[in-house]
Amino acid sequence: MFDILIVGGGMVGASLAVALQPLKLTIGLIEAFPFGAAEQPSYDDRSIALAYGSSRLYQGMGLWNKLHSGVEAIQHIHISDRGHFGATRLSAAQEQVPALGYVVESRVLGRLLYDELATSEIAQYVPASVFAVEQDADGVTVRIERDGVVDALRTRLLVVSDGVNSNVREMLGIAVTRREYQQTAVIANVTTAEPHRHTAYERFTPHGPLALLPLTQGRYSLVWTHDDADVAATMALDDAAFLRKLHAEFGYRQGEFVRVGQRSAYPLVLQKSVYEVAGRAVLIGNASHALHPVAGQGLNLGLRDVATLADLLAEAARTGADPGNAALLSAYEQRRQPDYAAVVRYTDTLVWVFSNDFAPLGHARAGGLLAVDRIPALRQWITRQSMGLNHQQARLSRGLGLRV
Repeated sequence: MFDILIVGGGMVGASLAVALQPLKLTIGLIEAFPFGAAEQPSYDDRSIALAYGSSRLYQGMGLWNKLHSGVEAIQHIHISDRGHFGATRLSAAQEQVPALGYVVESRVLGRLLYDELATSEIAQYVPASVFAVEQDADGVTVRIERDGVVDALRTRLLVVSDGVNSNVREMLGIAVTRREYQQTAVIANVTTAEPHRHTAYERFTPHGPLALLPLTQGRYSLVWTHDDADVAATMALDDAAFLRKLHAEFGYRQGEFVRVGQRSAYPLVLQKSVYEVAGRAVLIGNASHALHPVAGQGLNLGLRDVATLADLLAEAARTGADPGNAALLSAYEQRRQPDYAAVVRYTDTLVWVFSNDFAPLGHARAGGLLAVDRIPALRQWITRQSMGLNHQQARLSRGLGLRV
């Protein structure tokens, strides 16, 4: 019998597994795909945006100092609206923090987490797929298949972190609400003629936001939102034509765009589970919530799930309480709901307000950006939201280790 069984070994699930190691609980991790093998860095390495609050979580886990390569600090954020005057400028110096956030290559953070798992006592079932989940009063039975062999695992708490299209969530009978934005994000790494100087850009256009996040080797990580009807034409362009179109959309602040790597595209949706808890099972990360990438809130919201759940499980471990008890899971759900509601409202409003070519609304947007730039209280709220600090702070989110 496991104390905790985690389904899904992506960034959120693996982070939870590593975070819980000091608690001396029996923990298992199920992942459908083999963990990535070590490989040489590439121009096209995908990256993730970590808010300052998320970096503190990894500090609390004792991992942040190990991320020596593949991390670039965001010292400044420049927010503007194409075709209108007015901009908002956020800076780490104003908030007296080392950085507003960091851009981390997925390969680098993933390798660190998997190395930690490799030296841990956590039981790992990789690759393995879950095909049935059964609950009773005392625990959860998870039936898995790996290499043609069927096995049954028993746990007191099941943590579901297997992504936006979670099969386990469906097995638990938890419904979701879903809205298609009719938008697609084009993702690539690009290089500009001017150095990035640790500045991130959020450029709103009539078709949706365009973000440039400073990355190592002088690159930018590009997230370029398109209407669904337009994305095929952009993806079909050769590199030179793609860079010209990007330059026309973004402007001249970074000079010419001189290089683009491999491009990919994925549709954008807002999806939220109707609830997080079913019996002794709890949803975290994208199994619970999937957001538009505007403002870079998605992964950071999932990491705050990790911090809150880890806090509660640490308290249960200290008192000898059942980690799957109803009171603990109810407390988790209640603590996370205000953050979910605020972030969904914030990102969804940004998408609606800034993906609209209605002329009077454009003037209102310009005034709003100027107001945020000029009014310290508004600017601080936006900055703290981007850093992931406008919510209740668990111990890990404050850079502190778990109480064991």
